[in-house]
Amino acid sequence: MDWLTDPEEDVLIHCAATFATGMAPAVSGRRWFRDTERNDIQGELVGAGWPPGPTYAPRTTGNKASRRVGSALASALSLVTSLVLNENNVGSGDGKPEDPENEVDDFPVMWAAPGTLARTLPWQLDPARRPKGYTTDLVVTNHRLLFVGSELGGLEHADVLSEFPLDALADVRHMRFSTLEADLRLTFADRSWVRLFTGARNSAERLEQMHGGTVRMLPASALTPGQQREAARFCAGMPQMPYRPTYALLPSGTLLMEVRSPSKFAAGCFDVAVNLMDETGVRVGPQPGDPSVP
Repeated sequence: MDWLTDPEEDVLIHCAATFATGMAPAVSGRRWFRDTERNDIQGELVGAGWPPGPTYAPRTTGNKASRRVGSALASALSLVTSLVLNENNVGSGDGKPEDPENEVDDFPVMWAAPGTLARTLPWQLDPARRPKGYTTDLVVTNHRLLFVGSELGGLEHADVLSEFPLDALADVRHMRFSTLEADLRLTFADRSWVRLFTGARNSAERLEQMHGGTVRMLPASALTPGQQREAARFCAGMPQMPYRPTYALLPSGTLLMEVRSPSKFAAGCFDVAVNLMDETGVRVGPQPGDPSVP
């Protein structure tokens, strides 16, 4: 991690991140980039250096009807897949839309006036533009928020694509009407925003909770000796760990450890193994007053 040069900077959370994809019949499989007047700005982004990408139009009524049949099957398969992926990470995205204007009738993944921060996000976040096999991740440290990309995967091989100070981020919202309930909306201080797919519901929830102060993310160095021993034992049973474990201190004082690993069943999705422990490293169950852990 050549970009992590400050000895006082710790990675708090690291998860997959791509521009999200619509779920509702009219916008299924689509995404748009908008200004605050709802104009398409893809041409402006290409003019600013982005490579060309696909042009989408909302599905017509006829297409919607046929799409609903396919969506019903796809949703059923998605639910089954979710159960196989991780019994604690279920979500088919078939719940009630929270923002119909931007989830049913349209599906912007960037909402940004000229000169705003959202427009500075890297084009590599778009699955339709980046090279095959290229991955992009969101990283939050105690100093900044970064987007990194790699052809090999993992932070060790990643290049910084863009970065922001933490105070540039005004709001983080978990968007549950999404594939595996894994979407996240990041709103910047200038009110521009982007919608991202994180690959796992746990990732979207934890980022929202961290920003809202419900949980406090800890670096591995902050764990007690007992917690470090339990973390090492837990990781020893993981088949593969391209993502480092993350640690969230819950209101009760319980430590929530999460280990993300690529799914064998769905590209771009992730299994999340969960471990709860007390201050001494002893495993415990959910505690009253803590946010529910999927």
